[in-house]
Amino acid sequence: MNAFQPARTGLRSPLSLAIAGVLAWGVAMPALAFEDAAAAEGATDSATTLDTVVVTANKRVENIREVGASISVIGERQLENIGASSLTDFAALVPGMQVQSNGNPGQTAISLRGIAAMSPSATVATYIDEVPVGSSGIYQAANAFMLDLLPYDISRVEVMRGPQGTLYGAGAIGGLLKYVTRAPDLAGDELRAGVGLRTVQDGGDAWNLRLGASVPLQEDRLGLRMSFARNGLPGYTDNQVDGARDVNDAEQIGARVALAWDGEAFDADLGVLHQRIHSDGRAGVALDPDTLQPLFGDHVDRTWQPQPFSKKLTLTSLNLDWDLGWGDFVSATGWSQTETSSTLDATIQFGEVANLMLGLPEPGSAALRYDFDLDKITQEFRLTSKSGAPFEWMVGVFYTEEDALQSQFVWLQQLDGSALPAPYAEMFGTLALLNMPSTYEELAVFANGSWRVGERFKIDAGLRQARNEQWFSQNGDAGILVPIGDFPGESSEDVFTWSLSPQFAINQDAMVYLRAATGYQPGGPNVALPGMPPTVDSSMLASYELGLKSAFAEQRVLLDVAAYRIDWEDIQVAASFNGIGGLVNGGEATSEGVELSAQFRATSNLQFGINGAYNKATLKDDFEPAVIPQDGYDVVLNSGLAGDRIPYVPEWSWSATAEYAFSAGAGLAGQVGGAVRWIGDRVNGTTERTRATAPGDPSTVLMEEIVAPLPLDSYAALDLYAGIGRGNWEVRAYVNNVTGEDGWSSVELISSEVTGAPVQAVAVPILPRTFGLEFDVRF
Repeated sequence: MNAFQPARTGLRSPLSLAIAGVLAWGVAMPALAFEDAAAAEGATDSATTLDTVVVTANKRVENIREVGASISVIGERQLENIGASSLTDFAALVPGMQVQSNGNPGQTAISLRGIAAMSPSATVATYIDEVPVGSSGIYQAANAFMLDLLPYDISRVEVMRGPQGTLYGAGAIGGLLKYVTRAPDLAGDELRAGVGLRTVQDGGDAWNLRLGASVPLQEDRLGLRMSFARNGLPGYTDNQVDGARDVNDAEQIGARVALAWDGEAFDADLGVLHQRIHSDGRAGVALDPDTLQPLFGDHVDRTWQPQPFSKKLTLTSLNLDWDLGWGDFVSATGWSQTETSSTLDATIQFGEVANLMLGLPEPGSAALRYDFDLDKITQEFRLTSKSGAPFEWMVGVFYTEEDALQSQFVWLQQLDGSALPAPYAEMFGTLALLNMPSTYEELAVFANGSWRVGERFKIDAGLRQARNEQWFSQNGDAGILVPIGDFPGESSEDVFTWSLSPQFAINQDAMVYLRAATGYQPGGPNVALPGMPPTVDSSMLASYELGLKSAFAEQRVLLDVAAYRIDWEDIQVAASFNGIGGLVNGGEATSEGVELSAQFRATSNLQFGINGAYNKATLKDDFEPAVIPQDGYDVVLNSGLAGDRIPYVPEWSWSATAEYAFSAGAGLAGQVGGAVRWIGDRVNGTTERTRATAPGDPSTVLMEEIVAPLPLDSYAALDLYAGIGRGNWEVRAYVNNVTGEDGWSSVELISSEVTGAPVQAVAVPILPRTFGLEFDVRF
């Protein structure tokens, strides 16, 4: 054991013992309750049909079985059972969805069907009800800070796979993540309260609190819903440098107020949502850069500077719906403000500036802080026909305006955290101070139509024409790492997307569909760096999908299968030199795969599910190089080579679920279930090739360095849960990652920016074995 690693005891906490008892009782209970349950059902073992699920994927309320697209839904009950607190907790339940954690909730990246972000903007759009959240521009790091909405007061999460550009616009190039909140109850009062505890193996404990109330202010007309939740996330990683333990503990706080009016011909919904995430550190494990084995033991990192993270989101939304008799007019308005701050230890990257460049006796310590501020306004108007007619249509207009600021601050201190000695502190204590204000404005018009021919054939089609205009300025205020001065830039572009989806009903229980669709990831003005283009173009893709949705065995079995091919071009990729990076349009890639999702209700009590995906996502050719002139030679940077895999996309992934519902007499009822999730091997990036060539002559190679991406091994994890309740109360227990499986969610190689030598890798582990106990009461 390393001397800097505190010893861990093998004793189990009282919480874990209590949870183990509840789970054991829940597993045994079905056998004890079988006779009572059978008697309550008339002493039969007949199976019942699976429940109908509705979605709003096409901006209409529809049965998911009748939509010609790949959609997954995770319901409120499922989120509660597994103790979900982050996107990483339920990603495996969606075929083709991958979520990489960078150390905390709110520091996550999402990919769908192999379309992973390789630039600062996201490839998956995020909506809360009718309103998009997060930036459409390229200077708010939307790829790394996807919204991790606290699951409380969420009715369901809808995930649409494949491009959704015609209805959802910018950023939905890979798909859509949509949170649907719970609406006020207009018919009766509801009061809910809950408390919970969570503990992590070899880590800390944390508590949760939630309150919710729904009150009809005018029966069947006006309702108010209020909720508050506090979610504690215990830490489990330690720091080798100062001996600090459980440095990545975090807190989520969410509050929401919603007001709903249901009139004769006019409905209105007003909501205000606020969420905060804060952590004093981030999860990380220091690895040997060659062997990728832990340097100091399991769940031990090495950092010299604190790494706090915080994110605040305030969203106000107003939805108005007029029933015109022959159609509906909808207005969806959103105002959001997002503030994100993330500090990273940069000692390995820049600490050697102190000794190798300034001549001080030893290296220093450094930190890099990113601050992102985003103010976003969105407005959508749409006119839709009534549902149920042979031809259904929708036309609309969408407008968004963003005012954003990104700030970067890099500072250098002595290794113990004190200031550099005079006069170095004043001259070099700030290595970089960079402010990058930006604006993004977009106007789009769209139309969608659905034509039903006879009883079996239907065709959906859509189109969208969008124009965005952007402004940006790179303002270097201080430091030796950035050019001093203001360097503004601007861009504008027109983007057209379309979709076409014919579908054929084989019978009343089976439907086959084709879907062809396009999507885009907006470009924008680029940083002022020699060799970088002044603007980067939009990334575009075209997707072709063949799917089957079927039900059989008297509606007890649901089976969805989809095969797809995606052609992706003008991919936005980051290219960096001497620690400063910009964007280029790299080239092309393809993603091909098959997805399967099945549910089987064996009896009225027992249900199984399985999700699986095969995905092959690779670069078609070498990315376009960036050429950076130097004194006497050129540096030619390639950020990806032909045949490279798309980062963090496994070829194979699957999950299997099972749940048994039971009654135990005396009014007691509950459920016990579990899930196994398996993620195949991945890579953390693409191949980076750096060449030094003769000036103006790329064929004369003076030096070449190739850095291959780091591998991430496959892993499997088992989750279990159980619950029991009666009347208005319920107690639930869960254990996630029961076997304590080790696996990496993300990994990064860290090198010295002064010497170029790799020093260590840092990996973010999957959540270790976690015990949770929750109690809820409703009035």
